Amino acid sequence: MTGGLLATVFGVSAKDGKTPGTTNAHAKQNMQHGGGMMNHGSGMMNHGSGMAMDLGPADANYDLRFIDAMRLHHRGAIAMAKEAQQKSKRPEIKSLARNIIIAQNREENELLRKWRQQWYPQASQEPVAYGGEGKPVVPMTKQQQQSMSMMMDLGTADAQFDLRFMNAMIAHHEGAVMMAQDALQKSKRPEIKQLANEIATSQQKEIAQMKQWRKAWYKQ
Repeated sequence: MTGGLLATVFGVSAKDGKTPGTTNAHAKQNMQHGGGMMNHGSGMMNHGSGMAMDLGPADANYDLRFIDAMRLHHRGAIAMAKEAQQKSKRPEIKSLARNIIIAQNREENELLRKWRQQWYPQASQEPVAYGGEGKPVVPMTKQQQQSMSMMMDLGTADAQFDLRFMNAMIAHHEGAVMMAQDALQKSKRPEIKQLANEIATSQQKEIAQMKQWRKAWYKQ
């Protein structure tokens, strides 16, 4: 997958700091009808149903951009999973949420954070992104960081909560899979390639499981 095919989550490209609100009623309604997240003309593109950040070319800073993007992405998944643990009534969803929290906490804290410190000790503590030609590393704005996490307002613990959670997490996982596939092609480090393969494999399985549940529970 080339960088040009990678989509931009909610306009998070450092070349365009604009991002729409992630908690509006329209987005919530869309999640209840199997649509996941919508493009409202502010920089987010959707290829198939996966969404991800443009990580740029396979240069010396590629792994830094991948690490920062994936760490933020993981934090969004963990936050939504914690909400599902509190609000879902289904043991299947609670178990999935627990697995997401355990796996992604490990990946962020034991792997990605450590690698950043080891490989890029001179890098800013703030997350960075690809800024376009001639700008291999630029700081992410707070707005861009929030967009990269892809956190959604999942609403109240009602009968549609699990549907909203699954729609949001499916889209979220698809974004992670796209970034992982990009890293498999562009990263030179075996550690990144191994993690990217694990992310793609495990999250594709979880996507398939959530789609089965969605069909069984909500006929979608």
